This record gives sequence, C-alpha cells and structure tokens, in this order.
Amino acid sequence: MPRVGLTTDRVVAAAADLADETGFEAVTVSALARRFGVRDASLYTHVRNLQDLRVRVALLAGGELIEEIAQAVAGRAGKEALAAFAGAYRAYALRHPGRYAATQIRVDQALVADSPALRRTAEITYGMLRAYGLTEPDLTDAVRLLRSTFHGYCALEASGGFGAPRDVRASWDKAVDALHVALENWPRADRDGECVGAAG
Repeated sequence: MPRVGLTTDRVVAAAADLADETGFEAVTVSALARRFGVRDASLYTHVRNLQDLRVRVALLAGGELIEEIAQAVAGRAGKEALAAFAGAYRAYALRHPGRYAATQIRVDQALVADSPALRRTAEITYGMLRAYGLTEPDLTDAVRLLRSTFHGYCALEASGGFGAPRDVRASWDKAVDALHVALENWPRADRDGECVGAAG
C-alpha cells in the first residue's frame, strides 16, 4: 500500500530539491526515504529504481528549464531571442545546480519522444535558429554549438573555474555576441554535409 501523502510527483519534486541541495549524484532512494522519514520500500511504489527516479528528475528539470526559456524568448527573434534564451539557460543552471545536472544525463529516445517538455525544447531551439535562415544539417550543428558553449560556460562558472579578474557576466555577454555573429555568418552545408562556398 502507498504511504498516505506520498505521490510520484511529490517524490520526484523532493528528489529535485535534494539534487539542488546536495548534488545530483548524491540523490539516492535511501537519501530520499530519509527525507520523508520512511523506509526505502515505501518509495518503490512510486519509482521503479534509482535510474527511474533520476530520469524523472531530468524530465521535471527539463520542463522547468524550457518553460523559463520560452517565457524569455516570447516575441523576440534574432539576437534578442538568442540573448534571452542564453540568459534564461544560465540563470536556471546557476539557480538550480542539481536540477541542471539532471538535464545533462542521457535519456532513452522513446521517453524523449513521449515528453511534451523535451519536444517543446526542440521546437523552441530549432525555431530560434531557423530565424537565422538555417536548415539541416546546419540546424543540428548549430544546436550542438549552442549547447556545448552554454553548458561548458555554466559548468566552469559554477565550479569557480574562471579565475581572471574580468567580470564573468561581461564575458558571457561577449560569448553570446560572438555566437550571434557565427550564426549570421554560418558556413552553409550541402546535403552531404560539405561546406558550400568555402575557399579552395
């Protein structure tokens, strides 16, 4: 019998809070059970195992992140949309470190396809980049550039990896400016993935 007061949503939300407090890797079924004052077995009514719990946290966090991004980019295009997207991404990553770490785990593609939040992430990200006139395969390449830039910067900032006296926010803004220039001057690829118009 499920313990009164416990629901899957409540368990996952508590796991997300625990991730922010102690780190995503520190989230375990036992740690969560202690938080609720119950035995581990009480939680297995709501989640199958640790992997299931972590995936659910990832989906929750992904939904929260894209909702903040969607609100930020609404009504904007081009550089304004890119800056709003980047700002919302960075703010969430710094405010919710454990949740953000959860969004970086690999999730089964079947779950991705069934997740409205993750489908919305693709729609908003690709929609923003189409405003730069990009089509496939350039769209996917550009998405990978943005993700690696945003994630790398946020990870380094969160860990105190930037030691120079230059203001971290100023460098972030400059990086977004550089991404905008790169997107406006993207080396277009043909259908085989070869750059079109390259010298040589």
